[in-house]
Amino acid sequence: MRAVILAGGKGVRLTPLTDVIPKPMVPLGGMPILEIVIRQLSQYGFRHITMAVGYMAELLQAYFRDGAKWGVKIDYSYEYQPLGTAGPLALIDGLTKPFLVMNADVLTNLRYHRLIDFHQSHKGIATIGAFEHRVTIDLGVIISDGRERIKDYVEKPAYSHLVSMGVYVFEPQVLDYIKDRGYLDFPDLVKLLLEDKQTVNYHRFNGYWLDIGRHEDYAQAALEFNKMRGQFLFPPPGCPSEKDSGASRHRRDPHVDENLREGLPIWGL
Repeated sequence: MRAVILAGGKGVRLTPLTDVIPKPMVPLGGMPILEIVIRQLSQYGFRHITMAVGYMAELLQAYFRDGAKWGVKIDYSYEYQPLGTAGPLALIDGLTKPFLVMNADVLTNLRYHRLIDFHQSHKGIATIGAFEHRVTIDLGVIISDGRERIKDYVEKPAYSHLVSMGVYVFEPQVLDYIKDRGYLDFPDLVKLLLEDKQTVNYHRFNGYWLDIGRHEDYAQAALEFNKMRGQFLFPPPGCPSEKDSGASRHRRDPHVDENLREGLPIWGL
């Protein structure tokens, strides 16, 4: 199966880091965030990866080149004006079979083969990777009766929501809903599919997932990646070990870990 990685955003919430490098190149565990994604996809058998790029595309292409270093073929689709999260898919040629789409800034130990198996067995036009995200309100919450009377008072309640992981499997027919629309985000795409009575499924994942969109997310990711590195970068059953594969070129460096604790490095700056 072919994979498409959405790597064209500016990452404005991670400024000033993203003033000088694109967000997918922000370092995590001694490598760019996007390299972790590439290594995972390679370990799960993906051999053709298309990067949808825009902001500072030349830096991404200079680092990842043709992907041979990770045992994959990487090509690039260029977004010259903002097209949203779904719009860039219309620019990519050759998506004639089911394909994976994902964000470039996701840290997860998702078992990609299970997501694909679920999609194939449930016969929908699209499957969204879903994660139960727990949100705590750090205040006392007043429950009102609507007439300025208090029915209940809850201290720091927690709520759970099923959220998109930013990982999708699409049938090629999805592209018919994207072409000629210009700017289009994934929520709008899903609404178009549902309005047309298409079946859109979700696959619930109970492992680790973090969207690295804000500085606090990045700090959390840096700590947890170092603690759980083996859960993110490991050969799935039937894949060669890190020792035997090209991944050995990216072996953990204790000096890098120490640098991460003291201050995150930026290559070439």
